[in-house]
Amino acid sequence: MRKHYAGGTKDAGLNGFDLTVRRGSVCGLLGPNGAGKTTAIRVLATLLELDSGQAQVAGFDVTTQARQVRENIGLVGQYAAIDEIMSGRQNLIMFGRLNHLSSREADKRADALLEQFDLAEAARLPVAKYSGGMRRRLDLAVSLIVSPPVLFVDEPTTGLDPVGRREVWAAIRSRVADGTTVLLTTQYLEEADQLADRISMLKAGRVIAEGTPDELKGALGGDWLDIVLPLDTDKSVVMRIVESVASGPIQADDEANRISVPVIERTRALVTVARALADAQIEPQDLSLRRPTLDEVFIHLTSTNEPEAQLEPTL
Repeated sequence: MRKHYAGGTKDAGLNGFDLTVRRGSVCGLLGPNGAGKTTAIRVLATLLELDSGQAQVAGFDVTTQARQVRENIGLVGQYAAIDEIMSGRQNLIMFGRLNHLSSREADKRADALLEQFDLAEAARLPVAKYSGGMRRRLDLAVSLIVSPPVLFVDEPTTGLDPVGRREVWAAIRSRVADGTTVLLTTQYLEEADQLADRISMLKAGRVIAEGTPDELKGALGGDWLDIVLPLDTDKSVVMRIVESVASGPIQADDEANRISVPVIERTRALVTVARALADAQIEPQDLSLRRPTLDEVFIHLTSTNEPEAQLEPTL
């Protein structure tokens, strides 16, 4: 798919965006601001027209069968689309009626969703009194008033505290358990790791890497050796020691007093560094091996100056 904005920068919008999502799974779209995540959602939800290319959602073409697409999707945008004066139950009933449910069906569906999203006790309170997590759960419930097979969720937990984020994650998991296919955009790496079966990383309007969270973590190759040092340690000495085992750029976190080193031969690297630190009479507070994190994959793939074509064969 391609979609450009009049007066936009060269890389804005979509520039050959390709994606396939398996039915009943969660696909996470990751990318920096301006990578094209929200544009992709809007095109697939028939809110924007393509410039070129084609797309199908639930088997229907977004250009020629837009009405059928809209009948088979739910959309949770970045901002809640609910009425704060009305109660949670009144919001759900209103959206049920707008979706052509009878009064009786709307009442029944509202009660079921309030129970499912743990909002029954607050059902008759005005939404203005809801917490951030409760509002987002209600927004999810509204999008599911007619149980769509496909759900688009655009950055659902932006601005929420950790408790609110976990509440929204639980709500999304409950929908996936019932067979809903979810396309999720997020800037939170932890969120993608928690929810997504597969992740597609975007840069400049196209997918530059995709796979399961474990596959993407393995794309950097090898493991990481983390060294947490006492505050008075001469880091320049440690940096010289770890250079001999590093398979890529070394990262230094001054706030945590930690040095992270990518390594290929994990056991040899651990033993070599431990011996060298002992010889230098440096006693680290912690010395451990771990797999790369999604954060490190994300930073590597979205900040590199290499052409994307050189990145893809590594995955």
